[in-house]
Amino acid sequence: MTTVTLPVRFETSARGRRRLQVGHAPPPPLGRVPRVARLMALAIKFEAMLADGVVANQAELAAVGHVTRARVTQIMNLLHLAPEIQEAILFLPRVVEGRDPITEHDLRPIAAEIDWGRQRAAWERLNTRTKSEG
Repeated sequence: MTTVTLPVRFETSARGRRRLQVGHAPPPPLGRVPRVARLMALAIKFEAMLADGVVANQAELAAVGHVTRARVTQIMNLLHLAPEIQEAILFLPRVVEGRDPITEHDLRPIAAEIDWGRQRAAWERLNTRTKSEG
């Protein structure tokens, strides 16, 4: 007769149903997702909602999100960034301690630039600055 010993834990789902999990729990990720990455994802979600007709316009988005129309515009302006900058923002490393190195406010002048080449240069300067400060 062979005896196998495994660690066992129970997980509770959102509805309260318990599931048996065999093995060790994965460690929780260290740090938090930067706020600007969450805002970038939100801007992409807002764009999809507008395209799919879930909401009629940005004013309706503001009402649904309980924010001002101006704030929705600020968030949506992140979509004016070059695609590779948007991707870099979405994949920024987690913040383990302190303030986020890059904020939405830092990105406003970059998003206001029409030329993607100039945007890329400004993004590189911002990254260089934040790496030297951190």
